[in-house]
Amino acid sequence: MVKFKERFSLPGVIIISFLMGIMFMAGGLTAYKLYFPPAVVAEDGNNAANTNNAADGNNIKLVSIGPTDISQTVKNVSPAVVNIESFAAQQSQMNPYMNDPLFREFFGRNFDYQPYPETSTGIGTGFIFDKSGLIITNEHVINGSSKIEVTINGFDEPLSAEVIGSDEELDLAVLKVSVKKDLPVLKMGDSNKTEVGSWVIAIGNPYGLDHTVTVGVISAKGRPLQISNRMYKNLLQTDAAINPGNSGGPLLNTAGEVIGINTAINSSAQGIGFAIPAATVKEVLEDLVNNGKVTKPYIGVYLQSVNKELADYFGAYDTDGAVVAYVVPGSPAEKAGILKGDIIVKIDKQKVKTPEDITEKLKNIKIGDNVAIQVFRKAAIKTITVKIGEKP
Repeated sequence: MVKFKERFSLPGVIIISFLMGIMFMAGGLTAYKLYFPPAVVAEDGNNAANTNNAADGNNIKLVSIGPTDISQTVKNVSPAVVNIESFAAQQSQMNPYMNDPLFREFFGRNFDYQPYPETSTGIGTGFIFDKSGLIITNEHVINGSSKIEVTINGFDEPLSAEVIGSDEELDLAVLKVSVKKDLPVLKMGDSNKTEVGSWVIAIGNPYGLDHTVTVGVISAKGRPLQISNRMYKNLLQTDAAINPGNSGGPLLNTAGEVIGINTAINSSAQGIGFAIPAATVKEVLEDLVNNGKVTKPYIGVYLQSVNKELADYFGAYDTDGAVVAYVVPGSPAEKAGILKGDIIVKIDKQKVKTPEDITEKLKNIKIGDNVAIQVFRKAAIKTITVKIGEKP
C-alpha cells in the first residue's frame, strides 16, 4: 500500500482514469458507427442498396428515404401534361310555375316562357402521347361535350380538340389537336413491374389549378371500384392526392414514365386515389386511334355465379361454372345453340369457376375465331362451337 502511494499519486490516478474514459468513449462511438450506420440516401434516388465500407470492411445497408429527383422529373414531363375543358349544351328547365293557371292568369294568358340553352363546363387533365397532337384522358372528362378546348404549354390560346376514339367501359378517350409542330410527349412505362410501395407522382389540374404536383406511393394493385354505373377493374391504388380536375392526368414513376391514368377518388376515405394501369391503356390504344373504339370479343350471354341453390336446382356436381341467365337474340351464342340455364364449365378447354373467368378468357380470343364451350345441361356435358363476334 505504501509503495502504491509512492508510485501513483492521487492526481496521477485521476488523469489516467480520465484518459481511459476518453478511449472507451471513442471505442464506443466507433462500435456505434459499425453496428448502427446512419441512413444514407442513394444519389440516384433508387431503393436501398448494399455497399462495402472502405474504412472498416463491413457491409452497410444504405436506406433510401425517398426519391431526390422529383423536381427535375416534373420539369421534364410538365410540357406534355395538358388542361382539358369541355363544354356541353343543355336546355334549361321550364319554370314549374308556368303550369299553374293562377300564375299564368297573373302574367296574362299570352305570356309565353321558353326554355333557353345553357352551357355546362367540365375540367380535366390529359397528356400528349404522340408528337402529332394525340392526347389521352378519361372518357368521363369529355362525355357528352359539344366542344373541347385543350391548353398546352407554349401556346397563347387554348386549342380546339376533337375526339377520335373513346371507350366508356374502360373510361378512356383519345383527343386530337391540329398543330404545325411536334409536341412533347410522355413515355408509357410498365405498370406490371411497378411494385406496391413504389414512389409515384401525380400531375393534374385539380379544381382548375394549373399543373399541381402530388407525391405518394402505390398502396395496392388490382383494385375493383364502382362509381355510379361505371365498373372499374384492376386499378392502381395510391395515396398521392387525386382531386376533381386531376382525372385523365398521368401517374408517373420517378423516371418520368406513365404507369397509370388518374381516374377516380374515394370520397369516403382519406388519401386514397385510383389510376388505370398503363398496361390496360397499351392494350387498347391502337384500337382507339385507328378504329375510334375498342373492339371486344363477344358471345352474347348474361351470366351469374353458381351458388348451392342453383347447383341443386340444375343437378350440378358443384358450384364451379357460370349460369347463362339470358341469351341475347341474334348473338353468336344463340346462333350456336347455347340456352338459358346452361352452366358453362369450360371454354377453349380451360375450366371455368366464375363468370369473371369467361370474361378474362374471351379477351385472349380473336374476333371471328371458333371456340369450344362446354356446358352442363340436363345432367350431361355438351360441347358447343361458338364463332366469336364483336361486341356492338
